[in-house]
Amino acid sequence: MSGTTASKPASDTASPAPGATAGGRQGKVPVQPGPREAKDGEVGAVTGETTGGTARSATAAAAAGTASGAAGGPADDGAVIAGAGPVRAAERATLRLRDTDPEEPPRYAPEWLALREEADAFARAADLLDPLRIRLANLPGRAHGTVIHDLGCGTGSMGRWLAPRLDGAQHWVLHDRDPYLLHFAAVASPRAAADGSRVTVETRRGDVARLTPDALVGATLVTASALLDVLTREEVEALAEACAGASCPALLTLSVAGRVELEPAHPLDTEIVEAFNAHQRRDGLLGPDAVDVACEAFGERGATVIVHPSAWRLGPEQAELTAQWLRGWVGAAVEESPELAERAEAYLAERLAACAAGELRVVVHHNDLLALARPTDGA
Repeated sequence: MSGTTASKPASDTASPAPGATAGGRQGKVPVQPGPREAKDGEVGAVTGETTGGTARSATAAAAAGTASGAAGGPADDGAVIAGAGPVRAAERATLRLRDTDPEEPPRYAPEWLALREEADAFARAADLLDPLRIRLANLPGRAHGTVIHDLGCGTGSMGRWLAPRLDGAQHWVLHDRDPYLLHFAAVASPRAAADGSRVTVETRRGDVARLTPDALVGATLVTASALLDVLTREEVEALAEACAGASCPALLTLSVAGRVELEPAHPLDTEIVEAFNAHQRRDGLLGPDAVDVACEAFGERGATVIVHPSAWRLGPEQAELTAQWLRGWVGAAVEESPELAERAEAYLAERLAACAAGELRVVVHHNDLLALARPTDGA
């Protein structure tokens, strides 16, 4: 398609060693928010309205109190963390991408985001950073630093991964609907770039699905992680339009690709994959089609688009993450195709036993996308 560079073959990247830390992490998501409030003004992403600092809600406190292990991961009690799979209405609401019923179940919990952060860091496509650095170095006004908007930032894992890999002063604008997650992100944000330059942060509470070019005035880069696949086609096109209007590149990582490999294989694997993918496409969301749609949307607006694989490679060292992922993955498949329930129950028990025994390996395929907007102003 126009302006698009084909994906490279997935590399056989080894799983991170036991005890390894997410590359470049300078901060750590605390079990509870630290003493420093996120006093940077929380600005509505669409309206520019200042809402001020936000305290942790009673609902958030109750939810965090019931999740054993918090940032260290939950106990293996069979519960599915919000974000790992279908969730219960009683759990705390977090990121919402559009106006919905207030009783809508939550999408993500900080415990899930913390549990997956190391795997995300090892999976992201570092090969996309060189073309990104070249573009950033040639942008007008680069001497004044880089302004990076992180959409749906969650607990800030993208900033902890990317900021220490880029030179120069950086100002990160963190967007999310959840003030609790924004607080985590601000507290655990990195403070220094690759060359020691200062990194600063502000938080904006708003709806990233309704982003407009006005929200990105002055931006030099837009980032997001695990976001594209929970948007609709219209929302992806709005994002591409906003980036084109601001003439800034976008680095959009860890979008699901719709492919999973499990070793040893099982006869039910294919049915679970197909049911899960159908679940991802519910209500007009793009799921595994997100990267193709984003390539079209950015390409139609003159951007050069590069796609690179960014698979999770989970082995015995990632058993806790694998177990949570399995529960959520199978749970979503059964929610989509209830006729799978009886067979899926036995399948999940068998897979969890293999995981606990260190005998299961999983490759969950994702794709990272770098869209280099057409330069303006003679750049």
